Amino acid sequence: MSDLGSEDAESGEAEKDIGEYEGDRDGEGRRHGLGKARLPNGDTYEGQYEHGLRSGHGTYRFKNGALYTGDYLENKKHGKGVFFYPDGSKYAGDWVHDQRQGYGEYLYANGDTYTGEWANNKRHGQGTYVYKETGSKYVGCWVNGIQNGPAELIHLNHRFKGRFLNGKPLGRGKFIFDIGCEQHGEYIQPVQEKEEEDEDEPPLPLEPIWKVSEITKLTPWSPDDEELLVPKETEGGEAEEGEIPSALDAEEGGDHPEGDAGEEGEEKREEEVNQDEEDQEITDFGG
Repeated sequence: MSDLGSEDAESGEAEKDIGEYEGDRDGEGRRHGLGKARLPNGDTYEGQYEHGLRSGHGTYRFKNGALYTGDYLENKKHGKGVFFYPDGSKYAGDWVHDQRQGYGEYLYANGDTYTGEWANNKRHGQGTYVYKETGSKYVGCWVNGIQNGPAELIHLNHRFKGRFLNGKPLGRGKFIFDIGCEQHGEYIQPVQEKEEEDEDEPPLPLEPIWKVSEITKLTPWSPDDEELLVPKETEGGEAEEGEIPSALDAEEGGDHPEGDAGEEGEEKREEEVNQDEEDQEITDFGG
């Protein structure tokens, strides 16, 4: 349901039921200045008008409990505004022509938050997504609502620094542990073998596999450091794929976190649910 409602059919007020209005008008009788309106569908608006259209600051209340308060331009959310959704989620930030675009913060119904850049109602650009249940957070690039590009995935006592593609880590990267060491390596996308009887069914995507190249002390490195892309071999040889650094065994109380792709699985599912909720809200409330 769009908050444009039936108020947009303003031409010919005498011929059409456009609800009730109380407020200022211009010389041609159109709503202009400060006013209050009740739409035929039960929604209400209180705020600024310009020549018959909502323009300026105003508050739009949906009959189902949703609410938007902020800037309008020609009946569209445009500028700064806050949208409260019926499920308890909230978006506060920039709007362009009824879409979340620019910079803003989204609080999801499950307590997760995203703070960063938006485009066309989707997380797009630089942003930080915090998972309420675990406290973990993704800090990095997004493309059309999906984790994509250089980023850090930060957990309680370690973090992963590398690149993401379509929501999963892929390529060179490193795990950084609070005890003072790093595990360098590469996420490799395995190739799934296709069985003859399953030729008509598309194969399920496999999780990337972490392949360790070396364990070092803390070093400056980022996904953009091309000169560090060539792995070095440790004195004791290469570690096994998916293995957490054996150097941690020498530290009392050292934790042994699992590979990042597997650890993020539950968090990723929560994020996908939130993305679905965003898309549904766009449908229900016109963004």
